[in-house]
Amino acid sequence: MITGRQEKLLEFLVREYIETSEPVSSKALKKAGDLDVCGATIRNDMQELMKQGFIEQPHTSAGRIPTKKAYKYFAGKMAEQKEQDLSDFIVRQIQEAHRQIEQEMKLAQELMATLSETSLTLTVSNMTEGDDLFEILNILGSSKTIFGKDMDVINEIIKKLGNF
Repeated sequence: MITGRQEKLLEFLVREYIETSEPVSSKALKKAGDLDVCGATIRNDMQELMKQGFIEQPHTSAGRIPTKKAYKYFAGKMAEQKEQDLSDFIVRQIQEAHRQIEQEMKLAQELMATLSETSLTLTVSNMTEGDDLFEILNILGSSKTIFGKDMDVINEIIKKLGNF
């Protein structure tokens, strides 16, 4: 099991080795990784990575190179990250689609309210001045206003008042 810092070192080592095809020194790792640790700490971590079979030293004065185990580990981590990135992307797309649907539903509700109000206004405006209140209410029938007031109830009240 490797630590987070060792994992970071291994990643930098693999990337640096792939880029340069040269063994990587602790000094180069410190520079490439912008690590806030001393060179001795990096060398100790590299020694531990060697014991675990992730890196090797081609000869005594050389830097380190990744092993097949390191490449497999690195590739696995990259695949996990890509899978997580894809998963996060899908979740974000679903959330965005949900927001868009909610916006479209609100717009549809506003449009229905506007059409309802316009329909009521057009119906009332088509009446002549000679029409009495009872004729107007019969034309409107059981339609509802945008405020949800039932015209049938108003009709009944006026009819009862008309009987007096």
